[in-house]
Amino acid sequence: MSAYRELEARFARLSAVGQTAMHLHWDQSVMMPPGGAEARGEQLAALSAIRHDLLTADVTENLIRDAEIQGGLDEWQQANLGEMKRRWTAATAVSGDLVAALARAATACETKWRDARAERDFSSVRPLLQTVLDLVIESAEARAGKLNLSPYDALMEKYSPGITSEKIDVVFGDLGAFLPDFLGRVMEKQAAEPAPLIPEGPFPAARQRELGEDMMRRMGFDFEAGRLDESLHPFSSGTHGDHRITTKYNDDDFVFGLMGVLHETGHALYEKGLPADWRRQPVGESLGMDIHESQSLIIEMQACRSPEFLDFAAPLMRAAFGGGGAAWDPENLVRLYTRVKPGFIRVDADEVTYPAHVILRYELERALIGGDLTLADLPGAWNDGMKRLLGILPPDDGLGVLQDIHWYDGAFGYFPSYTLGAIGAAQLFDAAKQADADVLPAIGRGDFGPLYAWLGENVHGLGRRYPSEELLTRATGRPLDAEIFKSHLRVRYLDA
Repeated sequence: MSAYRELEARFARLSAVGQTAMHLHWDQSVMMPPGGAEARGEQLAALSAIRHDLLTADVTENLIRDAEIQGGLDEWQQANLGEMKRRWTAATAVSGDLVAALARAATACETKWRDARAERDFSSVRPLLQTVLDLVIESAEARAGKLNLSPYDALMEKYSPGITSEKIDVVFGDLGAFLPDFLGRVMEKQAAEPAPLIPEGPFPAARQRELGEDMMRRMGFDFEAGRLDESLHPFSSGTHGDHRITTKYNDDDFVFGLMGVLHETGHALYEKGLPADWRRQPVGESLGMDIHESQSLIIEMQACRSPEFLDFAAPLMRAAFGGGGAAWDPENLVRLYTRVKPGFIRVDADEVTYPAHVILRYELERALIGGDLTLADLPGAWNDGMKRLLGILPPDDGLGVLQDIHWYDGAFGYFPSYTLGAIGAAQLFDAAKQADADVLPAIGRGDFGPLYAWLGENVHGLGRRYPSEELLTRATGRPLDAEIFKSHLRVRYLDA
């Protein structure tokens, strides 16, 4: 097993380099002054090149071959070796120079995007995005040849291994056929009911933060091993013992910031629950962004918009902001938190209209990667898609093509994971409730222990031991199934 042990040491070093880059990305989003962008780009490019060189060196290939020949591995070690080989295979498709160039270009583009979004001016960032896109396409084509996938599927493989556009087309086609009529029925039903009362602000960011931190502690977040900050786009990152999440506050609407906190805490608690014995090894990492998103959405959408949770949380919300009157009653908050209305911004979207936002981005980025859409035509195609899918037209690029960070930092192929995660969240939450009848009542007491006990055993503690489809089947008795998600929507929004 000497070859395998050497691989473990090598991949532990790779993990440390990757974690360093992740913290630099966090600093860039939260604390770095704008003047640091050029230097940060060089730092991230250097780390990307170092990581790539370690992974693709001849010695790595030789050790993988020798470890496969030597054998004698247990199931966890076999899964770890398989993940090592998958990463090595994908990495050898691209040169270190290309990896560094993409890291450098993405840093410059993301920095410029922040100004472009504030100014609602896509044209100002388009040249930098073109550079990123060209490099992404070059990388995708190289990876596609090595992995025997289409270029777009080779990009998705980075975020959701095992998921292909063929599978996405089936799932999104199903939802695309279901949602328009369903959305119409929900909006008709809600229009016939009294509109929810809107709690009166303002809601100072400091009090929103206190409320968010209180909720995080109740969910099991340890502030001795993590922190909460603000950023332009909420996200979660970090390592064992150092989990970092961000949100964004609106003084006129506390719901957005709080739901951002709950969503990102779901991500952080998944990372916290990963198998401790396999820290810094590939098999001990999270299982792709489709599963990662399921862990954030099982909290934000499934648990924390439930009547049980809002009955518990209503007094805490009222106390945090000194609110009074019927607007703070649990019944009103349930109607407020489940209000359905097409909107321009994905991260603000309700769970009925949210899949349309993801389907649009999926269609557009596939067309960009395939060469069927140019960046010059992207804003218009975005607006046309919003009109077609949601019946609304963004008034400017800030509410349109500039709203998400993902393309500007090079993350093409990421967006499908959001809706795959929503489907997986519904499926896992349903299975957890069936396995333990106290899951939902406990959430109504502010106790997430039963839910996280089940998730720890069936998702978190398994790391990457099984592919996502197998993990879902083991946990729920079936592979990814949109029917459970659709049933959840019918029950929540139509009482059907």
